[in-house]
Amino acid sequence: MQKFNCFCYLIIFGIVKQIASIKLDERYSWTELDWEFNNELQKMEALASGTYIPQNGLPVGIERYENKLFVTVPRWRDGIPATLNYIDMNKTPAGHNIPLIPYQNNIAGDCTNGLTTVYRIKADSCGRLWVLDTGTIGIGNTTQNVCPYAINVFDLKSNRRIRKYELRPEDINANTFIANTVVDIGTTCEDTFAYFSDELGYGLIAYSWEENRSWRFEHSFFFPDPLRGDFNIAGLNFQWGEEGIFGMALSPILKDGFRVLYFSPLASHREFAVSTKILRNESKTEDGFHDFVFLPERADNGHTTARVMNDDGLMLFNLIDQNAIGCWHSNLPYTPENHDIADKDDVALVFPSDVKIDETRTVWVMSDRMPVFLITDLDYTDINFRIFSASLHILLSGTVCDTSKKLAKIPILPQYPNNIKFNFRSNLYSTHVKPNIEKTYSFNEHNGVVFEPNRDLTKFSSNYNTVNKYLSGLLDTSKFD
Repeated sequence: MQKFNCFCYLIIFGIVKQIASIKLDERYSWTELDWEFNNELQKMEALASGTYIPQNGLPVGIERYENKLFVTVPRWRDGIPATLNYIDMNKTPAGHNIPLIPYQNNIAGDCTNGLTTVYRIKADSCGRLWVLDTGTIGIGNTTQNVCPYAINVFDLKSNRRIRKYELRPEDINANTFIANTVVDIGTTCEDTFAYFSDELGYGLIAYSWEENRSWRFEHSFFFPDPLRGDFNIAGLNFQWGEEGIFGMALSPILKDGFRVLYFSPLASHREFAVSTKILRNESKTEDGFHDFVFLPERADNGHTTARVMNDDGLMLFNLIDQNAIGCWHSNLPYTPENHDIADKDDVALVFPSDVKIDETRTVWVMSDRMPVFLITDLDYTDINFRIFSASLHILLSGTVCDTSKKLAKIPILPQYPNNIKFNFRSNLYSTHVKPNIEKTYSFNEHNGVVFEPNRDLTKFSSNYNTVNKYLSGLLDTSKFD
């Protein structure tokens, strides 16, 4: 009996410990997306006409401003009533399958007044919402450019659009795909720049609010790493080998009056950085190559698409291979031992697509199971999309990123990456570590997915004949097990 009680205690302790490790609180969830219509008849007509197809919607971006929690839904498939939406948190502080409320004119193909497809957005401290409309419908081979790329800026107090700026032909190319935006406010609201990452066109576009003008940077650091294009998420193995510069985050203003832009290609584990002093200077598009710097790689399974840094220099980033949110404090060197997992959930956090920190130091995270949506089929009897929130203090507790005790004694100021000044000649980098094969997650058991990892070639030498025999099934592999 004593052994039985001990065994039960261990089980209960393990369950409690597992629950306690989940710091993010689930605020909103959906099995499939729903939208608010003027009345039930209008909704039924939209369903009948195909302008509303609930299972075709996938949320990808979030942003919080006062009582509004914005949610973006790209028009990758037909039947998306609105690409830019919000939740009124005063009326609905939490809920399941709550309807999204369209924000502004969301008519696809209305190039003058509408919004066709929006990805990640940014609300700035001047009360403006920055929205890049890609003007596209579809994804991959189905993509149609029905409208030009356009920056839309809304006044969040009046909910009116106060500026629209179409990107110049020189800012984009035939492969351009822009899904991320960061906003750099200087000494005044007029002194504002926005930066946009061109994932598939391998560029970085800078826009000056004061000059109402844009320019494009190109750099080899924007390209994918050919050794990091293999992904294993939710029991699915797939290749996103062409995915270049994606996630971005801005540091606080440093002593020289400028910020640091941190960025990473999606098909990469490496972080890069550049001073906004360079990005704000259009002439640097021609001779700014050596002003960009590279940092060490993250640990294995370090693909990331979204990140944010607060005014203390604390960065949060999604780790899409690990169903987790990672953290790093910029007063520490950018090395794996100074990174940590702030939270992780192998069911609820499958593909955490966006992460934000609002003015109240509340963290917001969205998860959407994107690879399952794109490659196979979602189970619409299960919860597929979630929005979480948590206090930043709670999320960082117990991690190497929690500098609250140190900050109470010694002020820790954000620094340039690894104390590197942005005036040295950076070396081209190469990745020497071969990608390992990721194991399946408990998400698979939860959803009845059977996944056998690919054969791991890293256990063999690079000898061609050995690898070829292994792939052909002719090699006795028992000695390697």
